[in-house]
Amino acid sequence: MLKKLEERDFEVLREPLESRQSPNSLAGALLLAIFLQLLMYYLTYHAAATDTHFPNVNIIQKYHWWLTIILICPSIIFIIPRMAIKLQNFQYLLGIIVSQNLFGLYSLFISLFFIGKNENISKQSLIMFTNVVICIGLFILVFTSIRFYILLKKGEYRSGSKRDKIRSNLEKNIKSHFPTIITASVGLVFIIQYLFRYVGFEDKDALAIIVIALLIFLAMMFVLPEQLVILYCKFRFKSFNFDTNGYLNPVPGNKKSKVKNGNHKSQTPDI
Repeated sequence: MLKKLEERDFEVLREPLESRQSPNSLAGALLLAIFLQLLMYYLTYHAAATDTHFPNVNIIQKYHWWLTIILICPSIIFIIPRMAIKLQNFQYLLGIIVSQNLFGLYSLFISLFFIGKNENISKQSLIMFTNVVICIGLFILVFTSIRFYILLKKGEYRSGSKRDKIRSNLEKNIKSHFPTIITASVGLVFIIQYLFRYVGFEDKDALAIIVIALLIFLAMMFVLPEQLVILYCKFRFKSFNFDTNGYLNPVPGNKKSKVKNGNHKSQTPDI
């Protein structure tokens, strides 16, 4: 579907690349993410998973450990400046996976393991609750993707469009995402009601950790479509990539000068 759109339809999405998502910036983020992933692994499986009744924790831990190690190995390669520029498309792809693992998967498992600490909930209920949370996350992903495509098709991400002008305005930006925020809020309210009605959570600290972790997981589902579209643009358009001197390639026909790494601020989340 995106093949029908022209390069100008994606032009506003170049803004994140002009700031925190240049190859050099992503290299620094990947370096930091190596230590953060190891820290999150410890917090998830040696703190949150202690005394949890969540099923198959050992199997989940085993596979998640190897996933984390597999992500760390190429991260070391893409920290090297030469490799970061030469294979910047694949570096960006790795950045997406690492961010989803660091903030998405680990947050999801932390919340589920904390819920599993409660003796009032059965394993069957835990599995059902897990499926519900994942379904809500997938619904947000699909809903956001469809809405994102509609906005692209309407030309809302063209340079000089209304969305281009209000992108840096927090209040209006939140207003523009109001439908998605409502969808995520309804899902979160359902989750909290479930915890009170069927689990009987009395520990407010644990409940706060669960809610925050689930919010982070849902937020990662929300930002994933934009991450994937930018990745698509990096493979399709030269203007979404940096040259060997560290400048973002200009859009064909655009007389503006090239942009050096980190000259603009962006509201798009990064790892």
